Amino acid sequence: MSLARDSVCAWRDLHTARIPTDVMGVAKLHLLDALGVGLAASAGSAGSVYHSALDRLGSQGEATVIGRSRPAAPADAALANGGLIHALEYDDTHTSSIVHGSSVLAAAALAAGEGAGASGRAALAAYVKGWEWLVRVGLAAPGDFQREGFQITVTAGVMAAAMIAADLAGATEDETVDALGIALSQSSGVFEFLTNGSTVKSLHPGWAAHGGLVAAALAQSGLTGPQSSLDGQRGLFARFAGRQEAGGALAALMGDFGRRWHVADAAFKFQPCCHYIHPYLAALDDLLARGVVPDEIVSLTCLVAPGAAPIICDPWERRLEPSSPHEMRYSLPIVLAIRVVEGGTGLDAFERPASVAVKAWARRIDWRPLEPNHFPDRFEAVLRARLRDGQTLHAEVDDVRGGARYPATDAEIMAKFQANAGRRGPALAVGALAGTVLTLEERSVRDLGAALRAVAAG
Repeated sequence: MSLARDSVCAWRDLHTARIPTDVMGVAKLHLLDALGVGLAASAGSAGSVYHSALDRLGSQGEATVIGRSRPAAPADAALANGGLIHALEYDDTHTSSIVHGSSVLAAAALAAGEGAGASGRAALAAYVKGWEWLVRVGLAAPGDFQREGFQITVTAGVMAAAMIAADLAGATEDETVDALGIALSQSSGVFEFLTNGSTVKSLHPGWAAHGGLVAAALAQSGLTGPQSSLDGQRGLFARFAGRQEAGGALAALMGDFGRRWHVADAAFKFQPCCHYIHPYLAALDDLLARGVVPDEIVSLTCLVAPGAAPIICDPWERRLEPSSPHEMRYSLPIVLAIRVVEGGTGLDAFERPASVAVKAWARRIDWRPLEPNHFPDRFEAVLRARLRDGQTLHAEVDDVRGGARYPATDAEIMAKFQANAGRRGPALAVGALAGTVLTLEERSVRDLGAALRAVAAG
């Protein structure tokens, strides 16, 4: 048997009833968080791009688009929803695997579930299985996809989305294996957007969700795909991670599929910027909480893991002069300077260009490699602040908040959802949407779609 078939068999053998209640509960919170972030994006320019594109494509169907009252074809809705959830850099991350799970998996489960008329329980179970498989792919080759210039959320996410869509559509084992192979031909997600701050990164999980639905439909229609899509000489690990032997690592990790639940370790974001920057914000807050006055700081040196530096540090001069508000989300010096100068890094901070004062303060910041480090297993941060009186102060953070080591509370997650969804719709509709998500096992996916459209309708 191929590794692809092994994965499909493990997926199909994990029946909904075997997923623990607490795991389903965690998954519902991640789904709620993702929908809230997508609604926030739909209220601004990031969302208008996707809504406008659906108009240009003339998409029609029965699948819900976040922030829009008119439905679209399922694959098109998956594309738009994945893009919306990822557009603000506010969606969850499993840090050790560097996977933005919900942006692709929630988009795929919602669209495929509506298209198939699936129960909420079935869609939620497929969403959980998508998380568990995709995280294991990332753990099999930690940091390797990123080193090769690819975002694993897309590259492997399209295959996870294909299994979600095949599952909810009732595909056979052979059709699902074919869908994985077809999805491989749609793997993409290059990091070249970093060269000019372009917003195409938000498309990555949307394209993966879209591709997964298309792959499943084509497989059920008779198109075939390679059986060696994961571990072949031209398969996922060999070509996108540069490590064909990582297939063996995935095979080992699949040994506890259905017993070890990685979705419980995924981190909720509480700042709308690149997750690698979050621990530096926490370290800066630590310095300020000790009574350090920003004007007393002559220089601030960030020690950064080499695996994270290409995203938030290189090239440094460009990070100091981002070309757009969106590009600011990946700039370590600009985000830290925003916190110092403006006192906060909420959504509004990234809806306008960096001010002269922010850019000036950012030039007090530099960076050096952090060695040794635990990246990507932990997102660490070390800051060294040199003060005008000659003192040098240190602040260290060993991982981000919101994940397994420092979990978020249910109240924090709900408050974030309400604030985000409230940007798009009234409190009554937002509350009804939350209630639908939190009782999804008792509802249908179409009930969830209706609750989403009610928020958009106001």
